[in-house]
Amino acid sequence: MSDAARYPDELVRVVTTTDGVPVRIRPIRPDDAPRLIAAYERLSRHTAYQRFFTIMNRLPPDWARMLANVDYVSRLALVVEPEAGTDEIIAVARYEPTDRPDIVEVAFVVQDGWQNRGLGKVLLRDLLSAARARGIRRFRAWVLADNTRMLDLLNRFTTITERKLEHGVVEITFAIR
Repeated sequence: MSDAARYPDELVRVVTTTDGVPVRIRPIRPDDAPRLIAAYERLSRHTAYQRFFTIMNRLPPDWARMLANVDYVSRLALVVEPEAGTDEIIAVARYEPTDRPDIVEVAFVVQDGWQNRGLGKVLLRDLLSAARARGIRRFRAWVLADNTRMLDLLNRFTTITERKLEHGVVEITFAIR
């Protein structure tokens, strides 16, 4: 296995939500593809639309395979799962290469029942920290203009260098604060 494909065990950690529930954050694995499909099925239509900008009956299996297979360097995804007992993914944060070699695109989704419990903030910090360790310093996100929680999260915890609004979507370029 090449060094780029080495599973980054150093990114695994247990954190506690703001309401006291322990959860595990870890890098995604290829065998998570079925869990990504199941996680999508548990999203409300609103949350699914905010993440994918479209509504699908289910996450296509080929998308799930692509999303679950990363190189842990230029493409990385972190998943959150309950610390106790279940095999379910409750949140995902990822970055992917863009058309610009110096910028990666980030995307986040948190299951509806786990929102407002501090996971977005923890995932943002962990994802940006992992990116920094891999030499990545600049980020881009496309966020629906009405997704005020995500926009607020980026405003509070990153340095926004550019913001464009087009057709109800905000394109934000930012750096680690």
